[in-house]
Amino acid sequence: MEQTAAAGEEPLVSCPVCARELPAPSINAHLDRCLQGEGGDERPPEGGGGGLPQPCKKKRRLSKSPEGNGSSSSRREEEPGGSLSPPPVFPLFQKGRGSGARAPPPAAASPVRGPGEEKPRGEEVEKDPGLGPGASSPALGGQNLASKLEGTPLADKLRPDTLGDYMGQDRAVGEQTLLRSLLEAHDVPSLILWGPPGCGKTTLAHIIAKGSKKKGTRFVTLSATSAKTSDVREVISQAQNEKRLFKRKTILFIDEIHRFNKSQQDTFLPHVECGTVTLIGATTENPSFQVNSALLSRCRVIVLEKLSVEAMEAILTRALQSLGIRILSPEERRAGSMNGSDSKTSESGMCIEKTAVSTLAYLCDGDARTGLNGLQMAVQAQLTQLPHQSNKLSSSANRIVITEDHVKEGLQRSHILYDRAGEEHYNCISALHKSMRGSDENASLYWLARMLEGGEDPLYVARRLVRFASEDIGLADPLALTQAVAAYQGCHFIGMPECEVLLAQCVTYFARAPKSIEVYSAYSNVKTCLRNHEGPLPPVPLHLRNAPTRLMKDIGYGKGYKYNPMYKEPVDQEYLPKELKGVDFFKERRM
Repeated sequence: MEQTAAAGEEPLVSCPVCARELPAPSINAHLDRCLQGEGGDERPPEGGGGGLPQPCKKKRRLSKSPEGNGSSSSRREEEPGGSLSPPPVFPLFQKGRGSGARAPPPAAASPVRGPGEEKPRGEEVEKDPGLGPGASSPALGGQNLASKLEGTPLADKLRPDTLGDYMGQDRAVGEQTLLRSLLEAHDVPSLILWGPPGCGKTTLAHIIAKGSKKKGTRFVTLSATSAKTSDVREVISQAQNEKRLFKRKTILFIDEIHRFNKSQQDTFLPHVECGTVTLIGATTENPSFQVNSALLSRCRVIVLEKLSVEAMEAILTRALQSLGIRILSPEERRAGSMNGSDSKTSESGMCIEKTAVSTLAYLCDGDARTGLNGLQMAVQAQLTQLPHQSNKLSSSANRIVITEDHVKEGLQRSHILYDRAGEEHYNCISALHKSMRGSDENASLYWLARMLEGGEDPLYVARRLVRFASEDIGLADPLALTQAVAAYQGCHFIGMPECEVLLAQCVTYFARAPKSIEVYSAYSNVKTCLRNHEGPLPPVPLHLRNAPTRLMKDIGYGKGYKYNPMYKEPVDQEYLPKELKGVDFFKERRM
């Protein structure tokens, strides 16, 4: 009898869904019903050998009963074969399970649905109560447009993923360029991307990352402003393991690579050389000065130019289309055609003047990031004028037009590209120097203002003017040096912004003054003569030497020197060493 009882006793198996212990033969059927929401409370029949298993002590959070009344225990009725009525459904995908969950209003209670019945599509998203039954919110309406502009900046949201959408750099990555062919073949070499802010350096790296991930290549991004040498070494170590174990390539993108010092940049040298990593660096500074020459020889420098006005207009137009904002032509703006048919073409109910788009393209100075952020600010400023009541949205939004004044107000002033410690600093001072040398007073004032409005130190400009007075004007107008020194002293006394007119006066004087490089050229010839002299330099002639002591006079110092003021006629006396007799540095030839 004991053997019979032991044989009839079935082993218990725990259900992975509801954690109940059931006999092994019935676990499969129970699991099917449990997954469909029908058998979560099933218990083994009382007649089964071994007695009833104890219920799980772990408390489970259950949703409310579909019937809405009575406790769950009073509704459970045993069915033939030991099956029970459907248990409460676990709210696995129900949002707001915590105490902060908002209960639905009683009047809008959802209807009772049977087990396995899908939730109607209309109940997935809670509608705005002001829209009424059966109404749906516009795809890019006022509130939806505001949500699109929240969070991540517009410049990052609209970053293109393919080279076909990459605008404004046809010279670097155009259709027939070598780099374009390499990128499309996913054969990426080590690159240094050099260009001004907002020209597309990070975007090009983003496109390369998208393409490389499709081919199984790792793409790691670091910023030199926050990364340390240990972070770089860790990435290189992982790249070595990936290459050795899985034959997988690694592309390392370093943003602002010029922030790494020379020793930090040396970390890349052996690994770029052997192909452990493919390095892509982005910099706004001239790589010739900011990147190691050894690293430059292992990478190809790609120069990305400042975006043209046409490219900026194309980028802004693409952004407006993604936001559903219509561009009004001047004729439409003058005619005031904002009727119902026009509002259908503008999904967001907002429009922008074409002149505003052109103005924004000019003011951002080739910086796509500045242009898109300025557009985002102008749109957000106009969205604040929309009423909060959604039932007035369609009637009021159609009257909102972004004008040229709104764009200018968002940018406050023209976006001046200038870096006091970077490449643009030397470019502008060179342009100022050459404009004054060419006697172009208009261009001279322009480059002066470009530097001062960009934040340049006025004393630096004044020092350069002192140099210009002797280098390019020289003896043609000896008063130019006096003007330059006076301008420097004035800038030192009063500072900016009052001293800007002093510099403007000095710059205009120099542009109009006659030019002479006689002194500058002669002194350059002297330096060349000294550098090219072979052997020891010739000694000072004895008659030109000073003889303060009797011993020096006895040796011959000063012997034969003719004191010029004592002679009424010109004195024939040699003042150069014998080796340089007959040299005329002003005429660059021997007499």
